[in-house]
Amino acid sequence: MEYTIIISLLIIAANVIVSNKGFKNIEFFSRYSFEVEKVTLYKQYDRIVTSGFLHVNWMHLIFNMLSLFLFSGSLAAILNPFSYLLVYFGSLICGNLFALLIHKKDGDYSSVGASGAVSGLIFAAIALSPGFSIGLFFIPIGIPAWIFGLAFVLYSIYGIRSRKTNVGHEAHLGSAITGLLIGILLDPSVLRYNLFPILVILIPSLIFLYIIIKKPHLLMVDNLFYKQHSKYYTIEDKYNSKKADAQKQVDQILEKIHKRGMNSLTRKEKEILDEYSKTVR
Repeated sequence: MEYTIIISLLIIAANVIVSNKGFKNIEFFSRYSFEVEKVTLYKQYDRIVTSGFLHVNWMHLIFNMLSLFLFSGSLAAILNPFSYLLVYFGSLICGNLFALLIHKKDGDYSSVGASGAVSGLIFAAIALSPGFSIGLFFIPIGIPAWIFGLAFVLYSIYGIRSRKTNVGHEAHLGSAITGLLIGILLDPSVLRYNLFPILVILIPSLIFLYIIIKKPHLLMVDNLFYKQHSKYYTIEDKYNSKKADAQKQVDQILEKIHKRGMNSLTRKEKEILDEYSKTVR
């Protein structure tokens, strides 16, 4: 138990150190974040793991690390050091691989964060400990972990269907189910005494994951009332999207100049700025 807590604290420290460097160095952040095109085209497979130690801002980092810290004690009582690491990195990797599968035609898709790994740990604990309870900030008493798990699955399904935010619900759901399955593999006997909670979470999740992979058109909706998306983008949409992306990139370069000066730019950034200046002359 003691060693598992130490490992958890080391992972938290690694996340803080790596994320902080990413906040200060955009090149570092860009090199190690998860990007579909960089993984599939440039074979930078390390991004599948390194992206889990980067976060978009301090709030994102604090929320994930606080969640990991609050659950560390309970998880340490259930998982030994090897199991803890297996679930953490297994969930992180499988979640990103699932995102890679879903977004294989979307080269610009990117993500960072430890949310998937943390979700995997919690779901492994749900599988391994039927009496495991979770205390939330706004609820003074603990709730059965399997109820939390079911709520997480339903929220993820809604998030995928509604597409109201940029949160990678697909990857989170994939990571959570990975954690649950690893938990079962670590101790298959849980299927005898914890079958109902496992099935309540696993069945709707697997059905939905199948739909995501095989019939994604059924999920092309964008709001609470599941209004259908347009099937194709117009030329204007594509142009505006590309223009917005280019402007965002230029804004980041200008911000870098403001903070560190012109000499801090890379050759590529100078070329981008030069091309942009030609368009506004």
